Amino acid sequence: MTPQQKAEQLGIVFEKQTPGYLNLCIRSGNQLITSGHVSTLKGKLGAGLTTQEGYEAAKDCAAKILNSVWNAHGTLDGLKVVKLLGCVNSAPDFIEQHLVINGASDLLHEIFGKTGDGFHARSAVGFVSLPTGVAVEVEAVFEVG
Repeated sequence: MTPQQKAEQLGIVFEKQTPGYLNLCIRSGNQLITSGHVSTLKGKLGAGLTTQEGYEAAKDCAAKILNSVWNAHGTLDGLKVVKLLGCVNSAPDFIEQHLVINGASDLLHEIFGKTGDGFHARSAVGFVSLPTGVAVEVEAVFEVG
């Protein structure tokens, strides 16, 4: 099964996007670089939100990223996940940012393979706040094969 087919089977929604203020996914050479995509969930991890809720929020971000990549490239096939940056709206003592961002990584591993094209570099960091109070923001870099 191809990455595109796997994503569709998992229920990822692919819809045409209207260009906005910023480019959600831009091609530079053989790379697709995304803007940060934010979760629908709002709030602060460790102060009202659980790690599991953050995990699902990060997964939501990754699904939105895949839609933007699809809009820029026309398919998820032939891509390699290179790098993720995960930003977590965190209480001062919250230390499970990496477990939150696993939600995005796990979805990409499921679609692209954990040991193949989905095996990526990643950073997971905590922030005192994120735009509009969202719980999670994730950006990604893909290589076009």
